[in-house]
Amino acid sequence: MRILFLNQAPQKSAHYDPAKIEAKLNSYASPGTKIEIGFPDDYEGSQVFEAIGSQSALNGLHHMMETPAIVRKIFWAAQNGYDAVIQSNTFDPGVDGGRLAVDIPVIGLLRTSMHAALTLADRVGITVPLPPHVPYTWRIVRTLGLDRFVSDIRPIGVYGSDIAKRRNEIFEITEKLIRGLVDETRAEIILPLGGALIPYVVDPDDLAKASGIQVLNTKAIGIRFAEMCVALKMTQSAFTYPRAKLKYEDFVNR
Repeated sequence: MRILFLNQAPQKSAHYDPAKIEAKLNSYASPGTKIEIGFPDDYEGSQVFEAIGSQSALNGLHHMMETPAIVRKIFWAAQNGYDAVIQSNTFDPGVDGGRLAVDIPVIGLLRTSMHAALTLADRVGITVPLPPHVPYTWRIVRTLGLDRFVSDIRPIGVYGSDIAKRRNEIFEITEKLIRGLVDETRAEIILPLGGALIPYVVDPDDLAKASGIQVLNTKAIGIRFAEMCVALKMTQSAFTYPRAKLKYEDFVNR
């Protein structure tokens, strides 16, 4: 089984070692599954991600700018032998568009992890990297009809290219946020968005041990759910996501 783990932005914007992250992702997969990191092609407007990221103002605008490139890469993956595509970013950019373009499963980590959480609990506490992520995340869960299950969304306030060096700081802040979500909002399970922080820098299992509440691993959940979809021949409904007949050239010709 081959699964493309699709980055949100072109490779030039990747502030991580793809080989190291790919090895971590494959540690979550079942035997016989190969997880491969992929990147959308560069596109006009890709610098928006760098511009607002450098200001710690990631508010969702970059996801709107990158969606066409993500959808194009999802279509490419379906044409090149991948069994499923997982959007690596936990805010699900391009997932709905990709589902309208291909038959193979296209998995969004936010939606998938939220439903996994709600299979196990009734009230979900969410952490996000930055304050601008808070209203953006509320809009997403409201659109999905899941906002009534969210006890609160709270920002860690740490992000950037130096996050690997700030592991202890991220851990301490997040542990306090989690305790607040439990004590003040009656959260019953924790969904950490922003995979660059959790699980890439801080292990959710360590946070769970420190806080005494389950903290979900969005990447592992997405991978195992994608595997299940492929194994059981499940994919997005053609009634929910009706598709036209398309060629790759339809996405690139001007």
